[in-house]
Amino acid sequence: MTDIVVGLDLGTGGVRAIAVNLQGQIIAQSTRSYPLLTPQPGWTEQNSSNWVEASLDALFDVTQQLDGYRTIALGLSGQMHGMVPLDADGKAIRPAILWNDQRTGKAVVEIEATIPRQELIQRTGNPAITGFQLPKLLWLRTEEPQAYSRLWQILLPKDYLGYVLTGEAVTEPSDASGVGCLNLANRQWDTDILHALDINPALFPPVIESTAIAGRLKSEIAARVGLPVGLPVIAGGGDNAAAAIGLGISSSNLNRGSLSIGTSGVIFAPCVGVARGRHRPVPDPEGRVHLFCHVDGGYHLLGVTLAAGGSLRWYRDTFAPHISYTDLMDMAERSQPGARGILFLPHLAGERSPHLDPETRGAFVNLSLTHTQADITRAVLEGVAFSLRSALEVISAIAPLDQLLATGGGARSHIWLQILADVLQTKLIAPKAEEGAAYGAAILAMVGIGVYPNLAAALKILPQDSNVVQPQANSLYEAGFKRYKLLYDTLKAVR
Repeated sequence: MTDIVVGLDLGTGGVRAIAVNLQGQIIAQSTRSYPLLTPQPGWTEQNSSNWVEASLDALFDVTQQLDGYRTIALGLSGQMHGMVPLDADGKAIRPAILWNDQRTGKAVVEIEATIPRQELIQRTGNPAITGFQLPKLLWLRTEEPQAYSRLWQILLPKDYLGYVLTGEAVTEPSDASGVGCLNLANRQWDTDILHALDINPALFPPVIESTAIAGRLKSEIAARVGLPVGLPVIAGGGDNAAAAIGLGISSSNLNRGSLSIGTSGVIFAPCVGVARGRHRPVPDPEGRVHLFCHVDGGYHLLGVTLAAGGSLRWYRDTFAPHISYTDLMDMAERSQPGARGILFLPHLAGERSPHLDPETRGAFVNLSLTHTQADITRAVLEGVAFSLRSALEVISAIAPLDQLLATGGGARSHIWLQILADVLQTKLIAPKAEEGAAYGAAILAMVGIGVYPNLAAALKILPQDSNVVQPQANSLYEAGFKRYKLLYDTLKAVR
């Protein structure tokens, strides 16, 4: 029998389960989807029971492909910030409220009226943000008091799944630091914040290390999915941190981060931690980028553009539904740097970093009769790059980066990669194989059961093949970026 580990990533659109051997090769995989609920404008929810059924089905699919293999651990990852409220019987009281839900504006104001924003940033690395879990809890107390009165525990999505699998309610620092009340200095819940808000700290689960055993697989679950009874389930990490581990990004190499171009655009930058005498990292004083715990005991900064690939998809669906993405990219390449003067603001869903402005909106400016669809398409690609540079400038002042591993659908486009490299003035490395957060969860599982003594040793098994895109200096981009920042400021002033 050959030993393997399983990684499970509970995403927003679906769950992915993979089996990985101890040399890092994927042996089997399965995905299952579930619906997104939008009961009111700005609300996003999912039924946690749908997560469970899809996850168990995906695990069963994987185990049916594992003849001759022995599973020795399971690692977890998942969408961050969501809230699963449980009663004393461990049952979900209501549908889970997700990371991109925007109902908590009043709760954010309440939090920062109680704990000054600067103090909150110094303690937790972040201001109060609508998508985080803590404002959701205050919303529940105000808007659904009967549900709040039944609360026994609130869990993050992947931790709820771990609870179902093992019967143990725990969390770990990378996901917990996106709740809004984890003290970054001691990587535990900040009871001063919770008491100031009149919240019982016992509502939150214990925080253990990301590579620790969260629990062991219950017999009834094991029988259903075909895994061993008592299988160690490793706490794992939030999706961004787990995906970073799958790319080999850790605090052992502070000059390398990642750039993900999916629906959103995310820059991930590792920074030193507080453990074993190392200095605590410094958050951006204005909280314009997130500071979270990393799964390796360090920390990381996160800059987010909400509509990266989402901007391109919106443009195609709205203005060019019969043109393929490949043809659009070819068209953009026929334009020139600077898109012949067109500027695009990609704030179609508000913006996270560095503006923290849910009310800002997108725009095309400087259009003329001489412009072509090629120019407009290129302006969309450049606008996303300018938005990411705005976040990178904040990150670089705290954690300078020499290179970024580029992943996501946008990273498959040579022209977009070159635009990004040139605008960010940073070398981009596009891995030939990208396996995402489930793969990172599997790596964490290997460390958790001692296959490798630490993450540094485990990361040596990752594949090294990649394509490198070197940045080229271009004065048109520098001028365009200055105009881009001026345009945002101007539109904000007239809102």
